[in-house]
Formats: sequence, structure tokens, C-alpha cells
Amino acid sequence: MVMSRLMGVYAIIPTALLLTVSFFVLFTIRKIEACGLRVFGYVVAAILWIAALLVFSAGAYAVYTGRHTIPCPMMEMMQKKMHGPKMGGPMPEMMREKTPGPMMKR
Repeated sequence: MVMSRLMGVYAIIPTALLLTVSFFVLFTIRKIEACGLRVFGYVVAAILWIAALLVFSAGAYAVYTGRHTIPCPMMEMMQKKMHGPKMGGPMPEMMREKTPGPMMKR
């Protein structure tokens, strides 16, 4: 859980990079006189701001909840090993053979 929160804090780095690039795009737009290229620059800057907002909100979610927003196969595998099979799910073959009574192989 601590690692997930730490990953959320690390979301500040790509957020800062995206905002820095958008600053330079907006700075460059001020020097351009072509209207079409200026509109394209504003669109690129808006997309960069939206991407920065998404990255930052995903990091804030990870810090607040302590969970990843991206599924991690390694973490899922470790959780299955720690918690065993889910209730109501099929029993592992090894347990089925050793369990006496009505749960034996049929």
C-alpha cells in the first residue's frame, strides 16, 4: 500500500513535464502570426493540459486510496497467493484430494 501511495506522489513529475511543454507551446504561439498555426498551438496546449490533469488526478487517487489505477498483473498474482481462492470458487486440486467427506472428488 505504501508503494502505491509513493507512485501517486511520483505522478507530479510527468504532470510538471506536461505543463512545462504546454508553457513553451503557448510561449511560441505568441510569436507566430499565421492564424491556422496559432489555433493548432492552442489545441496542442489544451490537450497537454488535459493530459496533465488526468495524470495528476490518477496520482491523487493513488495517494488517497492507496490503490493503483492501472491493473498490475504481478500484484494480482501476489494477492491470489496470499488470500487463496475466493469463497464459492473451485477448490484447488491439491486440497480436494486431501479433504475428507462430501468435498471429495466425485
